[in-house]
Amino acid sequence: MSRREDVHIHPSAEVAEGAVIGPGTSVWNNAQIREGARIGAGCNIGKDVYIDTGAVIGDRVKIQNGVSVYRGVTVADDVFLGPHMTFTNDLYPRAFNAKWQITGTLVKRGASIGANATVVCGHTVGEYAMVAAGSVITGDVPGYGLVMGNPARLKGYVCRCGHKLIDHTDGQIPTGTYTCPQCGETISL
Repeated sequence: MSRREDVHIHPSAEVAEGAVIGPGTSVWNNAQIREGARIGAGCNIGKDVYIDTGAVIGDRVKIQNGVSVYRGVTVADDVFLGPHMTFTNDLYPRAFNAKWQITGTLVKRGASIGANATVVCGHTVGEYAMVAAGSVITGDVPGYGLVMGNPARLKGYVCRCGHKLIDHTDGQIPTGTYTCPQCGETISL
């Protein structure tokens, strides 16, 4: 394990030898980080988080309490993972199957996944996308996409700041160039 003076690991956390943790990262109560996991700089790993062997976490990622990040999952920089959300990593799991077939999942830069959401493996959550709490991701989420429900459906688009872009198309999903009403940033979809 990479232990540095600028990494905070709570005494109750279990961090395996061979896990790599970047500078400025905090690992809180009862978190478990397995061997071969890679966690970037400036992350916050909450209480009761599980990060599996081979999982990759970028820089400045905030992982809230009770999240499970399994092998095959790659989380890019600046991602938010809400409380108790989870990832799967096998499309055909069986307790008696000794040959798990890991299917990868990618969460791109700046995306946010809400509390208790589930991301079924094999999909990509696009950059700056927003997944509503309790949603079940069963397909790719486009960049800046706002999805919700079970299964999750595209309901619009959000700005990098997280606010919904104004829909000028009478209920249709917006496309083109939009300006965020909150921060003024222009987004091309």
